[in-house]
Amino acid sequence: MNHAQLIEFGLKLKGTSLRYPFDPAMPVLFVGSKLFALFGSYNGYPSMNVKTDPETAWLVREQYNGTVIPGYHMNKKHWNTVLLNGVVPDNVLKEMVEESYGLVLRNLTLSEWQAITGEKARASKR
Repeated sequence: MNHAQLIEFGLKLKGTSLRYPFDPAMPVLFVGSKLFALFGSYNGYPSMNVKTDPETAWLVREQYNGTVIPGYHMNKKHWNTVLLNGVVPDNVLKEMVEESYGLVLRNLTLSEWQAITGEKARASKR
């Protein structure tokens, strides 16, 4: 998958928008007021940064060694940079986008979360 395909996929998730807060050539997907996927390049490859659970971060870095790395310019415990070089299967890339979206969505303020989900109460974050 490429940037355009991943952005199109991400924009189908509820409450998402595409913005360019850092650079006109660096698209960023937001859920509400928080970013969940950043698209750029790393070492000459198109890449995306996505939020992840710390245990998942380590597992996918091991599984896709050299293709999934600690988040470039991000909190390396909670973010991965994924090179879009054809190594990670498309379905796994989509799962990464969905996981990042979910992690960021659940950490929005209650009022913002309610506006996006339309629900009155959410389950505990833990």
